[in-house]
Amino acid sequence: MESLIHHFKLYTEGYQVPPGATYTAIEAPKGEFGVYLVSDGSSRPYRCKIKAPGFAHLAGLDKMSKGHMLADVVAIIGTQDIVFGEIDR
Repeated sequence: MESLIHHFKLYTEGYQVPPGATYTAIEAPKGEFGVYLVSDGSSRPYRCKIKAPGFAHLAGLDKMSKGHMLADVVAIIGTQDIVFGEIDR
């Protein structure tokens, strides 16, 4: 019975994370996927920023498209396989 109470208490209140900031990245199929997390010591994160691989790919679009025509930018974006839904995280 104690373990059941502990489980529901942990589920409703969450983990107590010590104050601080951390950045963790893993290798995803399309590049680096990173999470920046800032904690103020409560059970909820103060700030959570997710960096998808497509964000770094889009940042390099300026250098890749210099000297090309505007119609070529569509082909460059298609080559990078950017998913625009993941960039605004």
